[in-house]
Amino acid sequence: MGTYLLQDIVVIFVISIGVLFLFHKMHLPAILGFFLTGFLTGPYGLGLIKAVHEVEILAETGVVLLLFAIGIEFSFKRLLQIKKTVLLGGSLQVLLTLSAVFLILIQKGFVFGEAIFMGFLVSLSSTAIVLNIIQARAEIESPHGRTSLAILIFQDVIIIPMMLLTPFLTKSGNASMESLLFLLLKGVAIVLLVIISAKWIVPKALYHITRTRSRELFLLSVLVICMIIVWLTASAGLSLALGAFLAGLIISESEYSHQALGTILPFRDVFMSFFFVSVGMLLDIGFFLRQPFLILLIAACVLLLKTFISGMVTLFIGFPLRTGIIVGLTLCQVGEFSFILSKAGIEHGLLSGDIYQIFLSVSVLTMAVTPFIIAQAPRIAAQLDRLPLPKRLKSGRTSHSAADSEGAFASLKDHLVIIGFGTNGRNLARTAREATIPYVIIEYNSETVLKERKKGEPIFYGDASNEAVLRHARINEARIVVIAISDPTATKRITQIARQMNSALYIIVRTRFLQDMETFYRLGADEVIPEEFETSLEIFTRVLTKYLVPKEEIEHFLNVIRAENYRMLRQVPLRHTSVSDLGPYLLDVEINSLRVNKGSSLTGKTLGNTDFRKRFSLTVIAIRRNGATLTNPSPDTAIRENDILVVLGTLADIKELKKACG
Repeated sequence: MGTYLLQDIVVIFVISIGVLFLFHKMHLPAILGFFLTGFLTGPYGLGLIKAVHEVEILAETGVVLLLFAIGIEFSFKRLLQIKKTVLLGGSLQVLLTLSAVFLILIQKGFVFGEAIFMGFLVSLSSTAIVLNIIQARAEIESPHGRTSLAILIFQDVIIIPMMLLTPFLTKSGNASMESLLFLLLKGVAIVLLVIISAKWIVPKALYHITRTRSRELFLLSVLVICMIIVWLTASAGLSLALGAFLAGLIISESEYSHQALGTILPFRDVFMSFFFVSVGMLLDIGFFLRQPFLILLIAACVLLLKTFISGMVTLFIGFPLRTGIIVGLTLCQVGEFSFILSKAGIEHGLLSGDIYQIFLSVSVLTMAVTPFIIAQAPRIAAQLDRLPLPKRLKSGRTSHSAADSEGAFASLKDHLVIIGFGTNGRNLARTAREATIPYVIIEYNSETVLKERKKGEPIFYGDASNEAVLRHARINEARIVVIAISDPTATKRITQIARQMNSALYIIVRTRFLQDMETFYRLGADEVIPEEFETSLEIFTRVLTKYLVPKEEIEHFLNVIRAENYRMLRQVPLRHTSVSDLGPYLLDVEINSLRVNKGSSLTGKTLGNTDFRKRFSLTVIAIRRNGATLTNPSPDTAIRENDILVVLGTLADIKELKKACG
């Protein structure tokens, strides 16, 4: 059997390489390539795989490693942050889907237990496929990404009571209440063990292991922690996937989580390929061809039903229409844990014959079309969002604190709009507050809005890709907008709408990747800051500092690199030119602002008496005083304490003025 398994693994990988290369050339998702590989090599295709059961075990290992990696990337703190979406959104999605399927099947003549069990199967979505796609699209931190993940987490947990209830759905009902209670007690004990391990045992153990500086020992230790928790949950009759997720949460609470994640990712990717291949093996093309219209009709009904229910649940929680549509389309397929649950159904006589084959065909089809549906979801959401629907439906249910601020921003003008209150948004708001720059924040997390408004931040809840939300932030009167969110699709839409609403607005966009810069410029952005480019500059600065290169030289190098690279990366011409665009041509000249501190020799003197041009070789462009700006000040303008002088000149001359300002 060992030789057969090794031979089968080689066959799977060789065919996968060829299929994936072809799919890459055709711009098709890799997941479909694995599905096709599974069909070609499986029992219903060419029959090249002999050790089918062993491949299924490798596939289950892939699911375990996926949930382990998700747990590492997550944490108890983040889980608590989305507890409302997990508990309310997840429970409603499962309950409503189960109820809808049950009612439909009862009308079709199914018995009670079979109808409930089919509701179990259809209510679950594919954690493996959805998270694989969302992570590849860098949307895991987007509103629809977080919402989809929260509902998927609930589904992965709810499969445990589904497994427990399955024996009760049979006519014999051969499961006792005592065994059910005993199983629940074991589950509670395992959760307590996980909490204790995460807080005290694992961090100390990993500390001593990392002191050895042995990669092999660290890798084995991480895998052993995962396998022990998985083994304990499996022994208690709970889900392997839940055990893997809990093990990941344990690791996530230690300071070694990033190293553990980097160590486990290559194994996860390899074993996940076996999962997708094993799903492809399930498809019986002969059975499908005997009744294709029935299977396609059922698959379409499942996709529509799950899209509608997941979308409505997302809207009920308070998210806007766009997010609801994307979440619904993201969770419309049947999940991999449905296959695991279906085996229990077969054992207890709830699934058999043609019904089981129809379930397999429909499940594989819904999984196969998922990459295409998710890719088109933002476009579909944008089209539906343009329909003349109620404003409340489009913008979502805002918190009371946001509603109370309806007129708070009415007087704002020439202000800064910050979209997203993550790390970048917080730092920018703090800087604006200290510089007395008027600003307003748009944030999508209602809990963050409530917390920050209590601290006095000018923040309100809303989806900035909605024109009404931008209008509430008085985007028409704003000078600058900074888009600092993690959703690339929403960022593009916000950029386009903001430019249409205010042609004079200066738009600064944060993006993760260099290749997205041209797209944002074409949509109307004035400045695009790619994270990977700025990160490389920060590393470059730290390296030169350690080599004791003078700070002035480092700053000069940074100016040159920024000027050359941003000019090279910016492929499309701008509509207009501003002072900041002169940077590439005036590398030795800077525009800077300096505050006149208490005791400065400049206080009380006019610009003419000071003779700025002669003494400092600088030109005073403007003076900011008490929140107002005096542009192009005359020689008779007096300099006061706490004035901010905006000057044009070389870095060396600006340093001389800085000394005079005190």
